[in-house]
Amino acid sequence: MDKYDVKKACKALYAPSAKEFAMVDVPVTRYLAIDGQGDPNVELAYIQAVEALYSVSYALKFHSKKVLGRDYVVAPLEGLWWAEDMAAFTAGDGAERDKSSWDWTMMISQPEWITTDVVAEILEQVAAKKQLPGLRSIRVAELAEGLSVQILHVGSYDDEGPVLERLHHEFMPANNLVFNGKHHEIYLGDPRRAAPEKLRTILRQPVAPAGGANPAAPADESVPSS
Repeated sequence: MDKYDVKKACKALYAPSAKEFAMVDVPVTRYLAIDGQGDPNVELAYIQAVEALYSVSYALKFHSKKVLGRDYVVAPLEGLWWAEDMAAFTAGDGAERDKSSWDWTMMISQPEWITTDVVAEILEQVAAKKQLPGLRSIRVAELAEGLSVQILHVGSYDDEGPVLERLHHEFMPANNLVFNGKHHEIYLGDPRRAAPEKLRTILRQPVAPAGGANPAAPADESVPSS
């Protein structure tokens, strides 16, 4: 049985260069998602969200292998991040970034054959076995980013500011691009095991040609999970 791995199947989206920004076209992707607000380093809700997402994602993987006959590698954790003032992400060094003002959606992508009905079934099974506060906040969402700019950041999360500063104020203006969605991060490293300077994070920003963006267009479309 071949094991599906989204990082290999969509290599252009999960293996960008760390040296230069790259333009990619991101297809519509289905996720398990949980929304929250505040500093991820101190907010209990963030820890609970990540725990719930992984618990359900692994339960879905085991169900898929046993019942559906299709095995796959659980996808990496991803996050959408935004704030009323986007300078909260880029101003100053890491210690000065106002993380308390951040809003976030943490996500794990799912293979196309994992339907909303399957998710609803597995959510009930996990809830019957585990007391996880984050479970009640899980939703299924489809994210349509389309044209995006991304780069691989190697190092501490707190060192992302200068990279985003270059993206927002150098690369995008030079290429006549404007924001067309939320700041997106894909975590290829595990902060529990890797030293901060060795963490690998994809930084992605949906964009549109200046004058052609639709600010009213939603960044994601929620799909009921039951």
